[in-house]
Amino acid sequence: MTSDPRVAVIGLGYVGLPLAIAFAETGLDVQGIDISAARVATIRAGHSPIDDITDERLAAALASTLRIASQPDATLEAADVIFVCVPTPITPTKDPDLGPVLAAAGYIRDHVRAGQLVVLQSTTFPGTTVGPFREAIEASGLRAGTDFDLAFAPERVNPGDPASAARGVPRLVGGQTPAVTRRAATLLRRINDEVVELSSPDAAELAKLLENVFRNINIAFVNNLALLCERMGLDVWEVIDAAATKPFGFMRFTPGPGVGGHCIPVDPYYLSWRAREFDFIDRFIELAADINVAMPRHVVDLVGEALNDRGRALKGAKVGVVGVAFKPDVQDERNSPAADVLAGLAERGAEVRFHDPHVASFRDASGTVRTGVGLDGLLTWADVMVVVTPHRAVDWDLVYRSAELVVDTVNSSKDRPLRARQVLRLGAGWSSAA
Repeated sequence: MTSDPRVAVIGLGYVGLPLAIAFAETGLDVQGIDISAARVATIRAGHSPIDDITDERLAAALASTLRIASQPDATLEAADVIFVCVPTPITPTKDPDLGPVLAAAGYIRDHVRAGQLVVLQSTTFPGTTVGPFREAIEASGLRAGTDFDLAFAPERVNPGDPASAARGVPRLVGGQTPAVTRRAATLLRRINDEVVELSSPDAAELAKLLENVFRNINIAFVNNLALLCERMGLDVWEVIDAAATKPFGFMRFTPGPGVGGHCIPVDPYYLSWRAREFDFIDRFIELAADINVAMPRHVVDLVGEALNDRGRALKGAKVGVVGVAFKPDVQDERNSPAADVLAGLAERGAEVRFHDPHVASFRDASGTVRTGVGLDGLLTWADVMVVVTPHRAVDWDLVYRSAELVVDTVNSSKDRPLRARQVLRLGAGWSSAA
């Protein structure tokens, strides 16, 4: 029998819900907790609010050992282990916002009991777990390392890829002491084949930031290369395809309209902010983040350039955007570059509508909320189409057969029959006749 048979998971989003279900599937008693009454009701009704969990899998977990509760109704004291899986956003000035993490810590403070293990999973800067998170819980009067255990085990969920939460993906964990690390690792080995034990929560926090900042930096590099290729009259997609034929020493990254999601556009600022507390200014990381942040403005400029080629101004033009989720084939719109693209187009006087098979309504960076429209109607209405997110569910043959003018930011037009100067591609320029 496991020494920690009762698990509570605070936060039932892309990280917390798969975690809760995975533990329930091993036979543990699991209580999933969320602050949103609407989300709790949705999950209790057997409807999964995220792409990576099917309704069938959720229903099976609910029929076994998974219980769902809102925070006021939860029985946190009964848990042996508490996982915290809440967002870690940034402020408008690009500083870390630990509000959700500290709110969860405050909730734990009011219910923590001696002997419990508390595991933070939210991506954050080194020093969070043993710093403000610990301090907030210790306001209960109990002390970490003496009365309760504390660890950090970062999530590695890739929205839209259910395999990223599967057993085969190694898990990292660092506890406040070696004994705590072993305790947390023993539990995590129920749902992961490999658990890597680190020396501290700080080391695990920095390892997670390294994973995501690595991606952000490389995306920034190819985005910058795309801008250079536009000036040189070269096709960045051809160049990347050519480089990717090397079987060693090269990792493929592709340019686009920016970066989105809950980690990639956020984590560089967590790391650079923490570095400044050590009098270390990491301009390299900040520059990469700034390059990616600037890409939506470049997309707006490309739309203006495409319309200018037709003797039209961006002001007063009808612009149709295809895809507003932050990545293909998901409904997740967090930090999507489409928010800045739509707001930038509207700011320059364009009338903007969008189509996304996975997103019904969308709030842009200016706060304007738009309702999605059908693809056929959008194609008939728009003066120019802008491809931001290449969902597989979109009828791309229809797009490129029907649209007179397209700005393609993700190379969705590759290998399609195109008319001369029909498509302006980010990093490649105008299409030629097929």
